[in-house]
Amino acid sequence: MSDETRVVRNDEKHRYEVYADGQLAGFTQYLLRGDQTVFTHTEIDKAFGGRGLGTTLAQHALDDVVARGGEIVPVCPFIAAYLRKHTGYEDHVRWPEGTSAAQ
Repeated sequence: MSDETRVVRNDEKHRYEVYADGQLAGFTQYLLRGDQTVFTHTEIDKAFGGRGLGTTLAQHALDDVVARGGEIVPVCPFIAAYLRKHTGYEDHVRWPEGTSAAQ
């Protein structure tokens, strides 16, 4: 993540936001259920596509949930795909019913 890119947790809007060049470039929405963070939707503005911001956003959001001692529930297809490609989160993920890490 460069000096011009940052990820912030916006508790008021229940999402993590990624900023690039001082502008909101995208977000990943979540719901809280006890100690579970249920990721429901991720979106990167087309103007910021191809810069790896979705990956940066996912990594920082998931790392924050783990650091807070929470459990990740990947309903969002982008977050689920990220988790399938990146190791280290297995002990912190509860896959939604009907899905798994192997899909």
